[in-house]
Amino acid sequence: MERHTRQRDAVLTALSDSRRSLTPQEICELAQRSVPRLSLSTVYRQLKSLLEDGEIVGVDLPGQATRYEALCESDHGEPGHHHHHFQCGDCGRVFPIHGCPGRMEDLAPKGFLVQRHDLTLHGRCADCASARSRR
Repeated sequence: MERHTRQRDAVLTALSDSRRSLTPQEICELAQRSVPRLSLSTVYRQLKSLLEDGEIVGVDLPGQATRYEALCESDHGEPGHHHHHFQCGDCGRVFPIHGCPGRMEDLAPKGFLVQRHDLTLHGRCADCASARSRR
């Protein structure tokens, strides 16, 4: 495990305070509030280390670069629980959804074994929906 540094703490704080999945560039911009000279390459190094240490997770959406998020807790306090995502089509932000439709075995072809599933809802986030209705 890597020692805690200002850079590592700034990256972790950016992720946990945002409460959503962030791109490395977004992480860098937020982390620079506490470490102004933080570079994007340092952010990538910290992300790699945090992933290896199991302190964050990568979020892969089809056709997009990996985003990252802090481990979130379920309503029952379990860290890193299974969850899904909502992506806003207007601003592109990705938010966790702390719910799951459940078992997917009935959707798979007969004889297939489902090992995991990912679900991404697409639409307009509350901020963008509100801004659009004010127009």
